[in-house]
Amino acid sequence: MSLPPTEQSGNAKHAHLLAHKWLNPNKLAELVRTEGLVYKKGKFSAIEEQQLKGAIEKYQHEKQISSEQLIDLIFTKSDKTKDATFWSELTLAVPLRPIIAVYHHVRRSYHPMQPLGEWQPEEDKKLIQAIADLGQQWEKISVRVSRRAADCRDRYRNHIVNKDIRITGVWSKEEEQQLTQIVTDMTVNQGKDIDNDVFWGKVSELMGGKRGRQQCRIKWTDALSKTVKNEGQKPRWSQQDAYILVHKVDSLNVRDDTEIDWKLISDPDWNLWSAHTLQRRWLTLKKSVKGYEDMTHQDIMEILRLKKAHLPTVAPPATKKRKERKVTSAAAVTEFDSRDSNAATPEAGSSTGVGTFNETLSQEKAADEDGLDT
Repeated sequence: MSLPPTEQSGNAKHAHLLAHKWLNPNKLAELVRTEGLVYKKGKFSAIEEQQLKGAIEKYQHEKQISSEQLIDLIFTKSDKTKDATFWSELTLAVPLRPIIAVYHHVRRSYHPMQPLGEWQPEEDKKLIQAIADLGQQWEKISVRVSRRAADCRDRYRNHIVNKDIRITGVWSKEEEQQLTQIVTDMTVNQGKDIDNDVFWGKVSELMGGKRGRQQCRIKWTDALSKTVKNEGQKPRWSQQDAYILVHKVDSLNVRDDTEIDWKLISDPDWNLWSAHTLQRRWLTLKKSVKGYEDMTHQDIMEILRLKKAHLPTVAPPATKKRKERKVTSAAAVTEFDSRDSNAATPEAGSSTGVGTFNETLSQEKAADEDGLDT
């Protein structure tokens, strides 16, 4: 199986391109196809956070600017006045990250409006009115609602759109079949990637708005996609999967598991499991190491390598041998009746027949878990 590239695999041309060209997702995808561009997506790791913080402090020290001036630099009034050199220097500190991703991440991290917890009904009303007045101009809406732009956007599209008809709770079989058909029509039937070429807002719309985009994404990635990939059979996590996961993670040579892009772990020969599932399974494996809280990633990895040193063999399915029922023949009954009348009588409550037994098979039930909205 192929293994995900490490950060060292990027070339100088691509590093310069990512740090200086403001490429949108479509352009990045095109460069991946045409030039083999490798770049990182998803959550920034703890080490990347430290690298960015160090780069910002270095810039601030070299330019002799105050904290207030730094905030003004990060939050310029318009794109025309943003300092491209500043953002390029920060991007060079985190290899394989596009400059536009660094821009949005730093602005979220340093935003004066930090996450405020659960949304209140009054805030929802304010958000709905702001959208009616301004459209989906999230930066302007952010100022009016006093919440971060990304929080306003996610609150609107995940919780407010179609709220009156939204269904929560267990999915019906009909809903699962409908979602499967929509996703396969959107991807497989058009020769596209079943995992990465799905527009969840459109999927929600085709579901009649009764399930939100986040609900559809989680249901598909964590429950339905693996069944579709496994030709209708519901796969179960095995010791072989655990072995593969440990050795996949080991091959990355990362300094900390927060650096792992879980979407890159699977490959065509081992792609039943979603990124969310793999991350959960890794956490379970890590927690199986006693004292893992005080260990480095390398220490944990060394122990797991030893625990998963050999590829487990697949045991043949166990076949239960049917228990034979003991039957008392008519001849035996006649023989008992003809015995000496002085023979001992069985105690009250005893039985000469064969009792029955119940055999219970327990199956692991896969549960949908909420993930972060992307």
